[in-house]
Amino acid sequence: MLFVAIGVLALAALVVLGRRPLLARQPGRLAAYAAAAAAIVVAALDAARGGWLGGSILASAALWLATSAHRSRQAPNGMDRAEAASMLGVSVTAGRDEIEAAYRRLMLRVHPDKGGAPGLAAQINAARDALLRN
Repeated sequence: MLFVAIGVLALAALVVLGRRPLLARQPGRLAAYAAAAAAIVVAALDAARGGWLGGSILASAALWLATSAHRSRQAPNGMDRAEAASMLGVSVTAGRDEIEAAYRRLMLRVHPDKGGAPGLAAQINAARDALLRN
């Protein structure tokens, strides 16, 4: 009975996580959450049968999977403030207006609709987000 309840809770968690728009755009993250949920279920089964060492190892792996999937959402490029300022050509202490002006100037040149590279446009977007986030 306990195992059925754990399975139902894991399935409900996957359904709730699958409804988020960020997860819908990145199926790899959804797979990581699914693997973490499966590892938790197997860890609970193993611990219930007396295998505490195996259960704790699986629970640790599940925790690592879930946190790494969550971290990848929070810091997409791992770009720090100095690197982002260098990419946009502004100072580290630049204000919002200066950052937005530099962003617009660069995007006019490198936007994919204007013949620019999509990867470079994505890096410039990430740089602007990193500067405006802090």
